[in-house]
Amino acid sequence: MTETPFQPAARFAGQRQDVWLAHPHDTDHMTIINDAAANSPVQPVVHMGQGFFGYNPPQFVLDAARDALGRVECNQYSPTKGRPRLKQAIASSFSPTLGRELNPETEVVITTGANEGILCAFMAFLEPGDEVIVFEPFFDQYISNIEMPGGKVRYVPMKPPIDGATRTSSAAEWNIDFQELENSISSRTKMIVINTPHNPVGKILSSAELDRIGELAIKHDLLILSDEVYQSLFYVPFTSIAARSPDLWARTLTVGSAGKAFYATGWRIGYLIGPENLIKYVTAAHMRICYSSVSPLQEAVAVAFEQANQMGFWDKSRNEMKSKIERFCEVFDEMGIPYSIPEGGYFVMGNFTKLRIPDHYTFPESVASRPRDFKLAWFLIQEIGLAAIPPTEFYTDLNAHLAENYLRFAICKNDEVLDMAKDRLRGLRAFMQ
Repeated sequence: MTETPFQPAARFAGQRQDVWLAHPHDTDHMTIINDAAANSPVQPVVHMGQGFFGYNPPQFVLDAARDALGRVECNQYSPTKGRPRLKQAIASSFSPTLGRELNPETEVVITTGANEGILCAFMAFLEPGDEVIVFEPFFDQYISNIEMPGGKVRYVPMKPPIDGATRTSSAAEWNIDFQELENSISSRTKMIVINTPHNPVGKILSSAELDRIGELAIKHDLLILSDEVYQSLFYVPFTSIAARSPDLWARTLTVGSAGKAFYATGWRIGYLIGPENLIKYVTAAHMRICYSSVSPLQEAVAVAFEQANQMGFWDKSRNEMKSKIERFCEVFDEMGIPYSIPEGGYFVMGNFTKLRIPDHYTFPESVASRPRDFKLAWFLIQEIGLAAIPPTEFYTDLNAHLAENYLRFAICKNDEVLDMAKDRLRGLRAFMQ
């Protein structure tokens, strides 16, 4: 492909090659991990990088989708705010956990995936120069979504346990320095973004942490965007910041993902919940960005929420994912590789400080110039055929050192894939200190 003669927008010009394994069969965008996987001498590569599921949604959800595809009204435009049945199903599902009776017409909006919903929230409220506080490590889409409407990011790192290289510990031990958080707030700060359960750490913000964040938001009159796309997968008590007090409800937009909840990341059905005076502006942005979201899949997700409790789906989903995490982490325990035990979600952060890459090992320039976790990721792909994500992709250069010995593994795969990955990891024994 020849280089375009046209100058791209500054937001996309000069961006470095990214980490993402968009899909195992995507050969159009040879990203760092994809490139390594395609050229690894160990084939097939076991992919535990990007967090898409290795299995289908449950049968009752698939049946609902098939039924919706056969109905004329489900194959036409949905209202911009979403199909009434889905908004009602979400309001009914989340009213108990938020401690208030949600109005499905004014306090819920359906978006084309949670990421589009997050973009809509930033587009709705940010003016050029407004600042948004984001915790590191961060979901990388936050950054471009903030910058597109002219916002600026202020970063506050969550810090791993100081002995994370020698001891397995709870993800709860990744700590927020609240003095550092308050120091990052300026007169231009408009919003703070939280992610709980957290990707990639697996930390669930405790009630005490939520309250301290909430106190700062109220003190400095900040909006809160609470990314809770993994909220159905919790292994310790979970609460939403919007449920902590009426004052916090009044300033919080809560983001959710049906794709994460029902193993259907390709369906791209997300939603935002919040007070009417916030949701109406998110809806206005959503209307201009994509007008409305996929109709038959909205209807299927409505049925999924309606039937999930009677099917025992939520408990089954949590128990199965927790079991997968424990199944996979057996190999870390076996090999003495410390890791962060997730409190929620489906990612595990393993600490590979003890892995010794041979001297003079050859890396491509795109990897050699990046932190150690990129080299670890490349090494694992080339030597044992196992793909994971280097988490410094979710950090600024200033704070990348905090996570340069970790790798992130997505556990939402079939058990046979997890077992194959465990066998591949055992191939590192010769390189362990």
